Amino acid sequence: MTVAKKSIVIAGLPVHIYSERHLTEHKGPVAVMFFLHGRTGTAKGIEWIVEDMLKQVGQKRRCNDKSALDLIVVTFDQRNHGDRLVDAHANGAWKKGNNERHAIDMYAIQTGTAQDVSYLIDFLPSYLFPSGEREIAQWLVGGKSLGGHSTWIALTHEPRLSLAVPIIACPDYMKLITRRAQYSGVPLEPPYFTDSLRAYIARNDPARAPYTAGDASNPFWGKKVLVLSGGSDPLVPFAYSEEFVQGLNVGPDGVKKVVIQPGVQHECTPGMVKEMAEFVWAECLKSGKE
Repeated sequence: MTVAKKSIVIAGLPVHIYSERHLTEHKGPVAVMFFLHGRTGTAKGIEWIVEDMLKQVGQKRRCNDKSALDLIVVTFDQRNHGDRLVDAHANGAWKKGNNERHAIDMYAIQTGTAQDVSYLIDFLPSYLFPSGEREIAQWLVGGKSLGGHSTWIALTHEPRLSLAVPIIACPDYMKLITRRAQYSGVPLEPPYFTDSLRAYIARNDPARAPYTAGDASNPFWGKKVLVLSGGSDPLVPFAYSEEFVQGLNVGPDGVKKVVIQPGVQHECTPGMVKEMAEFVWAECLKSGKE
C-alpha cells in the first residue's frame, strides 16, 4: 500500500498531509490526526510512524470495514525546529547544550505547538476542502516526547479534540522539570526558572486542570486517551506521569488505556505504532464511531 502525501503552506506554515488514499477519491466525513515530533526532531523524522500507522489502518479497512472513516494525518515542524529553526541553542538542555533557559524554552515550544494545533483546526478545512467536498468529523492528536507533551497540552485546552495518543511524554511539567533540574544541578529559580513561568504553569498545565472531576469542568471528560510509555525510559519515566494518569477521569463515554512496554527506553517503537493504529481504528474510525 502506498501512502498519499502532499504539502501545503498555511499562512507561512508548511504542513504535510498524509492519507491512505487521495483525498478527492471518495466522499463522506474524514478524521484528521495531528502527529507531533520530538525535541531536536523534525516532521520528516516521524514520517515512518505516520506511514506505518496509515498502512495498518488501511489493512484493517480492507479486511474489516470498508465503510469506516478515512484518516488523514497532518505533520509540521514544531516551533524552532526543522524549517522553522531560528536558534539551535534554544533546543538544548542544561547539561547537554548548556542552555540556561532550557525549562523556559521547552515549555514555550510545546505550548506554542499546542496553539498551532488549534490554529490549524481553524484553517485547515479551508485549504483541504475549499468547496466543502468533505466534512472533518473528528480531530485527533498524538506525538512523541516533546510532541507528546504538546499533545497533553492541546487536549487540555482544545475542546474540538476527541482523541489523543501521547507517547513517551509527561502531562505534569513540574514533576518532569524538577527531576531534570535535580539531575542537572540547576535550581528552579531565576534565571533558570522565572516567576512568570511558574505562574503560567500553575494556570495552564494539564496537571493543574481539574482532571479528576466527574463533570464537564474536567477538560478530559468524554475524551479517548491512549498513553504509551517505555518501561525503562530514563528521560521521561512513566513514574512522572503515574499520579496524573491514574487519577485521570474521562467519564463513562471516554476511554483511557495505558500501555507500558517492558525494557523500552525513550523511543517510539513499532509496537507503540501498532497500539496507536489499533486504538485510532477502534475508537474513532470504524463504523459507528463517527
